[in-house]
Amino acid sequence: MSKVAVIYWSGSGNTAAMAQAVAEGAKAAGAETELFQVSQISASEAVVYDRLALGCPAMGAEVLEESEFEPFFTELEGHLGGRRVALFGSYGWGDGQWMRDWYQRTESAGALLVEDEGLIVNETPDEMGIEACRKLGEVLAKA
Repeated sequence: MSKVAVIYWSGSGNTAAMAQAVAEGAKAAGAETELFQVSQISASEAVVYDRLALGCPAMGAEVLEESEFEPFFTELEGHLGGRRVALFGSYGWGDGQWMRDWYQRTESAGALLVEDEGLIVNETPDEMGIEACRKLGEVLAKA
């Protein structure tokens, strides 16, 4: 059985809703799953999990949240080689550049990404967005 950590930062609750759905999908697929706000886990604690689902919305000029999530990810980045990772987040402007940049960083770190581009949802996830998140969790758990 795989161990999945769903780790996220959310300002408005949109990415939190996505994280909850990703965790539900991973659990339904049989994975031992834990859900964390990024402030509740360190990078050294995160690496004990077989698979990681990381969620962060677009902030500012389409970047990761800078006070909590970016420092966490920077520390984690060097430990992603060979690890299954899924990326997700919400945005309210722009065209998803933050996700493309994040995906590229994660791929360059040697992670085995389970989605081709990361999962993004505009603003509050609707039922289709929530279902896509559940599917992402399922795919990560089974990868």
